[in-house]
Amino acid sequence: MFQMPIINMIATGKNIENLRKQRELSVKDLQDIFDFSTPNAIYKWQRGIAMPTIDNLVVLAAIFQVQIDDILVLDDSHHIFQSA
Repeated sequence: MFQMPIINMIATGKNIENLRKQRELSVKDLQDIFDFSTPNAIYKWQRGIAMPTIDNLVVLAAIFQVQIDDILVLDDSHHIFQSA
């Protein structure tokens, strides 16, 4: 059996917001870094409505000076899959 890790999107979003604030960055700062025309994506990340793409996770990790694993929050409940 394999336990599939599940990302907790809400907790990950709160984590992104906390890391942003720890670095004293505004949403506008991130918007400018990512060259987004609006801040909507960042707000969606922070609310756990959407997840950053892997490319954007790499950039966030560099900005926050952490590993990607330090941004993502895994759910305690794992889905178990049995191999055939």
